[in-house]
Amino acid sequence: MKNTSPIIGAIASLFVAASILFASAEPGFTPIFNGKNLKGWSQKNGTATYRIEDGVVIGKTQEGSPNSFMCTEKEYGDFELRFEVKVDDGLNSGVQIRSASKEDFKKGRVHGPQVEIEKSPGESGYIYWEGTGNGWMTPKEDLVRHEAIKNGEWNEFRVVAKGANIKTWINGKMISDLTHEEAYKAHPKGFIGLQVHGIKKGSGPFEVRWRNIRIRELE
Repeated sequence: MKNTSPIIGAIASLFVAASILFASAEPGFTPIFNGKNLKGWSQKNGTATYRIEDGVVIGKTQEGSPNSFMCTEKEYGDFELRFEVKVDDGLNSGVQIRSASKEDFKKGRVHGPQVEIEKSPGESGYIYWEGTGNGWMTPKEDLVRHEAIKNGEWNEFRVVAKGANIKTWINGKMISDLTHEEAYKAHPKGFIGLQVHGIKKGSGPFEVRWRNIRIRELE
């Protein structure tokens, strides 16, 4: 059989280019992942691995590792963030927003608001206060498990953070409309971070994948 790997590689390259062009074509949006490498990003906490394949950031669990984060070097305050994600059924994950890592806080532990990602039925799209010990920012009575995530498929997330208010949508369905003054006071701006959650001993490995990550900063 004729080797088709060059053709597959060319198709993949075209897909990456098309994805970046699509993101750039959205009014006001700027890609924050170039589809080729992790320039502009750096890993904080944990030993999970991150690699790039066909325009996709793939995070893979490492047994015994705490939560790991691939974080933007730039900080953002008010913004609209959009991305696509696909997560293995055995793993929950998240995207940090307005987050920080400081030596004087738990020796650099990443902390800040996190948009939850997990399989359905679940709590994807709700907001967790990562690394602070405060638990969910979303009120307990609003943590209604839902099936907005399509398991095993790509899912479109939209996050709008403006002042103390954070809104989230999954595949066009609004999930959360949260106003949290305390969290905003603590985290008015910060980095975006792609989380690979720690796993129990003897489980995994699991993967979570992101693509088409773009942002529109708001005045």
